[in-house]
Amino acid sequence: MTLDTLPALARRTALVSAFSVPKGFGDQTLRERRADAIELLGGIPDPSVLPAPELAEATARILAQPGQPALQYSRTEGIPALREWIAARERVAVSRIVVTNGGFHGLALAIQTTVERGDLVAVDNPIFPLFLRGLELSAADILPVRVGAHGIDVDQLGALLRDGARPAALYTVPDFHNPTQGSLALEGRRELVRLAERYGFVVFADNPYRELRFAGPAPAEEPFNHSERVIHVNTFTKTLGPGLRLGWLVLPEWLAPDVIALRSRQDSHSSTFVQAVVADLLTQEPGLFDATLDRARALYASRARTLAEALEREAPGEFDVEVPEGGLFLWPRLLDDRVDADRLAADASAEGVEYQRGSFFPSGPGTDAARHLRLAFGDTGEHRLAEAAARLARALQRQRG
Repeated sequence: MTLDTLPALARRTALVSAFSVPKGFGDQTLRERRADAIELLGGIPDPSVLPAPELAEATARILAQPGQPALQYSRTEGIPALREWIAARERVAVSRIVVTNGGFHGLALAIQTTVERGDLVAVDNPIFPLFLRGLELSAADILPVRVGAHGIDVDQLGALLRDGARPAALYTVPDFHNPTQGSLALEGRRELVRLAERYGFVVFADNPYRELRFAGPAPAEEPFNHSERVIHVNTFTKTLGPGLRLGWLVLPEWLAPDVIALRSRQDSHSSTFVQAVVADLLTQEPGLFDATLDRARALYASRARTLAEALEREAPGEFDVEVPEGGLFLWPRLLDDRVDADRLAADASAEGVEYQRGSFFPSGPGTDAARHLRLAFGDTGEHRLAEAAARLARALQRQRG
């Protein structure tokens, strides 16, 4: 029996099972940790910069409300107070906001409403691998597009389109790209929107790291929020906490009814209770969110510099390291082609440091990702980051003999 002859449900299950998530992604980052290991695996926010006391106070206020409306059903698109706060921050009409169960849920809704089975989808190369898992049920074909220091290569995309490629959608992480940490400049964003509008595809702008900018100017405007061809995906995961499972979509007006209709046939709506707590937190203390971001940005900027400096100190000349302007990762490149990158990962694990090897990230040929390491620093203290660099240096020495 071939995949094509399986019943529909079995065929979908087989597609999901066939996709091998690299070690260190998704649920695998939540496994029981080795006591002696330093794990630089996931984009995990540090607990010290999450507003836990303020969330506790907001929870008490919500539960004290007469009739406890937060324990009841609510609307599919999200509760008004939260949608209004998000719309004001995104500078769009509230009718374009749909609250989701985190960023990946938003991507799933975007895929399900715009990608037909077997469609072509242009994607980052290298890419955040879990997006490809989201495409599995649609059995989409992918069109890899290079990503570099300045985000997705819109010139290469334009050439592919002129040569006849016709994707239904394009996926990219525009700010502090995962894994490369590049950001798409304003003119690049404008050109991407122009291409989407000319060739009729939908852009999935996946932006979980946007608020974690600790150097450099933010784009003067956000063209993604002013196009009928862009679905802008965001989340509170990196700013208020992953466990809240709360994010949002900024949708084109024409697509919002379809997303809401689809959502109403699935889980109906995100937790009324969590939405109410977060809305209370954001609206009762108007400056709290930005104050929380300021603390997080300062912490992550310091950790990024600490890790980069430790790599230079402990393994001089081994890596090309750039401190990013935001996000939660370093993307150092091995300079010596004689170093076996896969063996280095195994030797580093033996030394007690875990990270994600760059070979996990390509969506197609034409990148040097396999020569890179993706090192997450969000939830690791500076002393441990320095020790991780020392362990990596020892792992390199294992190949030197």
